[in-house]
Amino acid sequence: MSGEPTMDEGLRTPRSLKPGDRVAVVAPSGPVEPDTLERGVAVLTGMGLEVSLGAHVMRREGYLAGFDAERAADLAGAWCDPSVAAVVCARGGYGASRLLGLLDWDAMAAAEPKILLGSSDITALHQAFALRLGVASCFGPMPGNDVLGGAGGPEPRSLASLRAALTAGPEPVTGDRVLVPGRARAPLTGGNLSLLAALCGTPYAPRFAGRIAFLEDVGEQPYRIDRMLTQLLQAGAFDGVAGVALGSWVDCGDPMPVLADRLVPLGVPVLAGLPVGHGSPQQSVWLGGLGVIDTESCSLTGLLGDREKTM
Repeated sequence: MSGEPTMDEGLRTPRSLKPGDRVAVVAPSGPVEPDTLERGVAVLTGMGLEVSLGAHVMRREGYLAGFDAERAADLAGAWCDPSVAAVVCARGGYGASRLLGLLDWDAMAAAEPKILLGSSDITALHQAFALRLGVASCFGPMPGNDVLGGAGGPEPRSLASLRAALTAGPEPVTGDRVLVPGRARAPLTGGNLSLLAALCGTPYAPRFAGRIAFLEDVGEQPYRIDRMLTQLLQAGAFDGVAGVALGSWVDCGDPMPVLADRLVPLGVPVLAGLPVGHGSPQQSVWLGGLGVIDTESCSLTGLLGDREKTM
C-alpha cells in the first residue's frame, strides 16, 4: 500500500459510541461457543447498541472459526460498512495473524475509522491496524468469552471499564507492584506477548521506541516468557522504549523474576499487576492512545482527549 501510515505519524482515534450505534461481531480467530456469544451479545445490546453478526461467525474449521477467506471477508466487510461504528471480535484463540495477507488494506484505509475491540490473539490485528490504517484500537474483553458472556452475567468491573473505554474514554487502571519507579507519558502499544514475538520478522514486527509497551499473556511458563522477551530484545523491539506496563499473567507460574530480569535493565518505569489481558477482571485500554505510567499511584491512565459521556 503506497504511502501507508506508520505509528510514528500518530494514530487516529475513532469516535466514541452512542446509543443506537451499530456494531458488528466477527470471529477472526478461534471458533465461538454459541451460548456464550449469545449472552455476550445481550450485554452489548444492553448497552444500547444494535448488534449484527458476521455471516460466518458461527463457523468452525478445527481450531479456526471458519476458513481464512471467510473470516477475512467478515472482518473487512464490517470495517468497510459505513453503517458500522465498531468491529467487535467474538473471542481470541488463534488465527488472526493468518488474515493479515488477505485483507484489502487500500479499501480498509479508505473507510471511515471505527473502533476495533478485542484482546489476546487479536493483538495481531491491533498491530496491523496501527501500522496499515493508522488507527488506535481498544484492547478489552470480548462477548464470546466468560468475562462478558458467562452464565453468571458479565463481570461488573470489566463491563464498567469497557463501557467507559468505548464511550467516554478509558478509566485509570491500577497495578499492584512497581519494578522500576518513575513516570512515563507516551503512546501505548503492545498486547499479548506471544503474538508480539510471533510477529518478529514480519512487516508487523513491534517497535516500542518512544512508546509505553504493554505486555500480558496466559498459560506460558517463565522460561517461555524469558525466550519471547529475549527474542524481542534481540530484535531491537525495546530500543528507545519509554516505559513498560505489565498486565495479567494467568497460569504462568511466577513470571515476576524473569520479567524483572529482562525489563528492569531497560532503565525505564515498569509497572506490573494491571488487570488487563486474561482472567477476571479484564479492564480495557486503548492501544495507540496516549498513556501515562505513574508508579507513585501505581496506575496506567489512558488519554484520548475529551469525550462526551453518551451512555
